Amino acid sequence: MSFDARCAMTPLVYVMGPSGAGKDSVMKLARAMLAPDMPVAFAHRYITRAVEAGGENHVAVTAAEFALRRTHGLFAFHWQAHGNLYGIGREVHAWRNAGLTVVVSGSREHFLGLGGIDDDTWPVLITAPAERLAERLAARGRETADAAAARLERGEAYDMTDPRLTTIRNDGTLEAAARAFVSLIVRLQPSSAVRRRA
Repeated sequence: MSFDARCAMTPLVYVMGPSGAGKDSVMKLARAMLAPDMPVAFAHRYITRAVEAGGENHVAVTAAEFALRRTHGLFAFHWQAHGNLYGIGREVHAWRNAGLTVVVSGSREHFLGLGGIDDDTWPVLITAPAERLAERLAARGRETADAAAARLERGEAYDMTDPRLTTIRNDGTLEAAARAFVSLIVRLQPSSAVRRRA
């Protein structure tokens, strides 16, 4: 992973949380709630997982394609979890340099290893009670029972203590969680961007 320090001029919203917390659902609805002219860009993830596996609208790549992109420095961030490789394209640097707030879906382990990334990074933890996580993993049917159990165990392995952390509990309505996320994004905008939305 490499980071271009020149990009520390607009917020990077780094979303993470345990499997089954509903991160993709919260971000999808929040994206629809934002005003069309709000200067916010949501980054796709490159994953060595088939699109047909369900869940997020990611860019599916083979392990060989992933390795090629990584070798040529095409990722801003990359990590491994759940038997897959995950990457965020380095285009997010250009987006931030262009004045956009960038939202990425990341990993708690990856974030903890980055040392906070930069002063304009805002970590967001989307979570839910353990029983809700288990229900959602079972309902989506993407993993075997053993794989789902491993995801739940991993979900309890990280202690997030970053003072900038915003925690959103997605255990009520999806709309409530999405509105909490939208509120954070709006707070991070320059006053001019918020006035355009009003």
